[in-house]
Amino acid sequence: MFAYIIRRTFAALVLLLVVSAVTFGIFYLLPRLAGETTDQLAAQYIGKNPSPEAVAAIKQNLGFDQPIYVQYWHFLKGLVSGAEYKFGPDAATCHVPCFGYSFKNHMEVWPQISSRIPVTFSLAIGAAVLWLISGVATGVVSALKPKSIFDRLSMGIALAGVSLPIFFTGALLLTLFSYQWPIFDNLQYVNFTDDPLMWARNLVLPWISLAFLYSALYARLTRAGMLETMSEDYIRTARAKGLVERKVIVRHGLRSALTPIVTIFGMDLGLLLGGALITEQVFSLQGVGFYAVSAISDNDLPRILGVTLVAAFFVVICNLLVDLLYAAVDPRVRLS
Repeated sequence: MFAYIIRRTFAALVLLLVVSAVTFGIFYLLPRLAGETTDQLAAQYIGKNPSPEAVAAIKQNLGFDQPIYVQYWHFLKGLVSGAEYKFGPDAATCHVPCFGYSFKNHMEVWPQISSRIPVTFSLAIGAAVLWLISGVATGVVSALKPKSIFDRLSMGIALAGVSLPIFFTGALLLTLFSYQWPIFDNLQYVNFTDDPLMWARNLVLPWISLAFLYSALYARLTRAGMLETMSEDYIRTARAKGLVERKVIVRHGLRSALTPIVTIFGMDLGLLLGGALITEQVFSLQGVGFYAVSAISDNDLPRILGVTLVAAFFVVICNLLVDLLYAAVDPRVRLS
């Protein structure tokens, strides 16, 4: 088991390095291959109508006149030791970890992202708990009672959940429960440490809106997996031996059907931790996704690069946790 964890951890670190190199190449190498000059690339970091002196300063600070591998090395070095950018007599320090420096608003990228991570974490974790419990429970009951009224009704609701986009369900929930019936009015994010009740109260509608989509997917996937698993020979053998039905369902049926659930859960949670763009926009939550949309609108490349790397980090880490959970769900994985 220890060797399995070491292998997966090393593979995750290598993947993070590859992702950082590819992401850096997309922002710094592809524009050059497309014919963009270093002056044009540097001008994108300043804003509208930049002066030649400002363009030259940005080009020198970011090393656009250097080879791409040298720029990438400086970027990696900044992550672990920080960086310093000079503007004539003035200088700006990018502290560790330096994910970049926005020359448009003259602020470090990482502090802006880290201040928004708690909002995205609160949204993603709360919604994940809702959709995982409701989706798996609904799928199991539907599989145990196929073609029943509950099965048809739950699968119909699941089909609606998959079909309806989040911007529609979110706007509908806001209209009904925040404007028409002010049960959850004046929604704004409150830190968990400041007021746990208000924290949960203001996130109920975003949680439901986000969980409605994912719980529908998980219910359908769990139902299909349970229907296939419960018809296997070893399930009939377990029942023939007199094993309690609850243990047959949980230990043999559900455990075998959990493998695809664990896989997509790691992917979904990793993507949401990188920013739930639509949900944060609908409910005006100042999270990582909201920050990413703002960076794209401003064409602020350092901020976009920072968000991309942070999102990739969450996806890789969640996939690492999925690999480790595989060993607990299916011991045969440890030998692979």
